[in-house]
Amino acid sequence: MLHLPDSKTGAKTIVLAAPALEILMGVSRIEGCDHVIAGENPKKARSDLKRPWALVTREADLPGVRIRDLRHTYASHGAAAGMGLTIVGRLLGHADVKTTNRYSHFDADPLRRAANAVGSTLSAAINSAPRERANVITLKP
Repeated sequence: MLHLPDSKTGAKTIVLAAPALEILMGVSRIEGCDHVIAGENPKKARSDLKRPWALVTREADLPGVRIRDLRHTYASHGAAAGMGLTIVGRLLGHADVKTTNRYSHFDADPLRRAANAVGSTLSAAINSAPRERANVITLKP
């Protein structure tokens, strides 16, 4: 768990995945600093991540990638994996599912799978129904 005493929406607890915890455990820390990314004063939380993020994106050769893009990607993968927006939103710390809906971008594959699943169910229902001779009436325009 990640306990944030102060965030944009107040104090919150974030559930971290095992791979994230593993990475955080491997980050070397400045002695006496409780923060993952130290600022000029190791006793105070850093107020701006622009410079550290610029270094990360430059080293990873990911120009133009914003920190916010990580949250959008996380939400999109959670939604595409079939997790409900309520669960994805809670993982992101959202209070309103409408916010999560803006974060979760669906690609065509999950939508195609959903359409095929619904279509298969309807097709099976239609094909298993007993066939009766239909009384077909031609409608005039």
